[in-house]
Amino acid sequence: MASFLYRLGRFSFRRRALVTAVWAAVLVALGAGALTLSGQLSNSVTIPGTESQKAIDQLADRFPEAAAGGATARVVISTPGDITDPAGQAAITGLVKGLENAPKVAGVVNPLQMQAISPDKHVALAQVSYRVPGFELTDADREGLMAAADAAKAAGYTVDFGGDAVQAMPATNATEGLGVAVAAVVLIITFGSLLAAGIPLLTALIGVGIGMAGITTASGFLELNTNTPVLALMIGLAVGIDYALFIVSRYRHELTIGRDPEEAAGRATGTAGSAVVFAGLTVIIALAGLTVVGIPFLGEMGIAAAITVAIAVVIALTLLPAILGFAGGKLAGGKIRLRRKESTTTHGERWAKFVARHRIPVLIAAIAGLAIVAVPAASMQLGLPNDSTAAPDTTQRKAYDTVARSFGEGANGPLVIVVDLSGSTDRQAALQQAAAGIGGLPERPIVTPPKTNRGGDLALLTVIPKSGPSSTATEDLVSDIRGLNAKLGSATGASLAVTGQTAANIDVSEKLADAMLPYLALIVGLAFLLLMLVFRSIVVPLKATLGFLGSVVATFGAVVAVFQWGWLTDLLGVKTTGPIMSMLPILLIGVLFGLAMDYQVFLVTRMREEYVHGADPQQAMVTGFRHGSRVVVAAALIMISVFAGFVLAESSLIQSIGFALAFGVLVDAFVIRMTIVPALMSLLGRGAWWLPKWLDRVLPDVDVEGEKLAKQLDAPDERELVDATK
Repeated sequence: MASFLYRLGRFSFRRRALVTAVWAAVLVALGAGALTLSGQLSNSVTIPGTESQKAIDQLADRFPEAAAGGATARVVISTPGDITDPAGQAAITGLVKGLENAPKVAGVVNPLQMQAISPDKHVALAQVSYRVPGFELTDADREGLMAAADAAKAAGYTVDFGGDAVQAMPATNATEGLGVAVAAVVLIITFGSLLAAGIPLLTALIGVGIGMAGITTASGFLELNTNTPVLALMIGLAVGIDYALFIVSRYRHELTIGRDPEEAAGRATGTAGSAVVFAGLTVIIALAGLTVVGIPFLGEMGIAAAITVAIAVVIALTLLPAILGFAGGKLAGGKIRLRRKESTTTHGERWAKFVARHRIPVLIAAIAGLAIVAVPAASMQLGLPNDSTAAPDTTQRKAYDTVARSFGEGANGPLVIVVDLSGSTDRQAALQQAAAGIGGLPERPIVTPPKTNRGGDLALLTVIPKSGPSSTATEDLVSDIRGLNAKLGSATGASLAVTGQTAANIDVSEKLADAMLPYLALIVGLAFLLLMLVFRSIVVPLKATLGFLGSVVATFGAVVAVFQWGWLTDLLGVKTTGPIMSMLPILLIGVLFGLAMDYQVFLVTRMREEYVHGADPQQAMVTGFRHGSRVVVAAALIMISVFAGFVLAESSLIQSIGFALAFGVLVDAFVIRMTIVPALMSLLGRGAWWLPKWLDRVLPDVDVEGEKLAKQLDAPDERELVDATK
């Protein structure tokens, strides 16, 4: 591995014009594809095979006029006076007519006809159904919906809109630019050179540009979730900068000990590049593993982000050495003096020696701190976003709050019951039994009169719970209604299923929760094997994965404290709190695991390099930490700054992902890798590198630390190898 990458690095350095031209052509080609072939992203969250999705498919096939798979909007018109007086009725009639003429609307439920008037007669609720799903609605369609309320608003009435029809696509604005700016400052401080700092930023932006252009082009052929490019952008920026940082740092080291630029580029690519390959593989495994949990939109996000990481790795191994070829020996030393000249003993070395001397107290303190931060995780509640989690000043949140006050929480999340009557001999009796059974449940929900399809073999019941769409009481109600199916079937031959946005969100959340442990076992198992191959040790991969579990539980605790309990929301700019996005834990596990293993590889690879070159375990730990800690600190600060920039986004999902990843990297880098890892390495000594002899013989030697490469290059016939690469 190291020898191949050494030759690749020197080739890219010599043929820098060719390599740069190839990558430029790739960027231009994909950019042209993004401009001409791009499609529309989807914000739908569905999982094939769930009861709610099966019911939607059944309705689409046998009851298309119900438009069950289309978007919906709740339109709330209110006034301090009587909404049912002649002026109010005229306003409602005009509003309904305008809504019916809005683009892509399938139908409108008139509140005057359905008696959807609040008991105090101040509020009326109209329901709008669309012929298409919410993600197919354009901004012009939403503007047409809003315009229907202009006349009522001009007459002094308040009109607000809720439902998935008015949920625009999440946007990140330019918040990621803040993270890149902070990353630039960190790189300048690390290298003391604008040129050296600019190279990792340049290669990372090129990699992200290629990845994002590829995703945009693919959207013209595939239905992709709207959060897919967001995750790819987050991960691509972070790892792209980090991988380039690691190789450039090694390149500068090789220059300072007297290597010529081409040889320095080759050695940096062969040694640091090997670590980048295996670090990237762990991230790719974690992200691509999202495809096996049976959740399509997460699989899409994982694959897109994994491809972006793969692009970042290839760019770091080819384009980066080519750019180093243009820079030559100009990166040998920093010219910007931001600090006093360092002494022969670095901060990293002093910290490593301190940890080694006090390893037991350090371990106890670090583990206790993780345990305290993790406490809130025990009360985590999962759910999907709805209007209750929208910002307080949005029309969706105002509509939700008005409906909750006037009609009860449950009116914001009605359940749709699909009753299949095709197997019943007395369809009317079966339908009556279904309605009576639901109405007689302990929750006592409201059951509206049924609607039947043209064939009379499929009926719809709307059930309005007393509790809100995100409450556990509503989850219990959905479960209780589904529990009636067996009794209904045995008595009448009919069957029922629960669907609607609220039921679909419940199904998705349950599916995500059920997939978490199998997914965790998969990625931890595969990564354990990969790390065992890299470090030729059983203990090092074991403590790496256990450390990750500690950091991810602590991160869950912090996420709950902020986004569920409401701690520090003003400081972080979080506008609403509520259940944690159900997709966040499994997504966080995948992404954070890959990034955590990055630091493990970057830090411990250098320790192993010192160990296999003859240093005793304690000295190997200290020396390896001295060389690796500065790069890991810089890489962590860059990742934290990139992820933290997304906390300023408008979407609560993107906010929570950005915060979780930033906090997770903070904990994993500074508590796990920079504190617990050196303490354990010091405590275990030679035992850290234990590997059964039979396993040592079986495992292939990938030479990630470059031992064989160093022996070849430093041998008397080094010139022959060098000449062979030309």
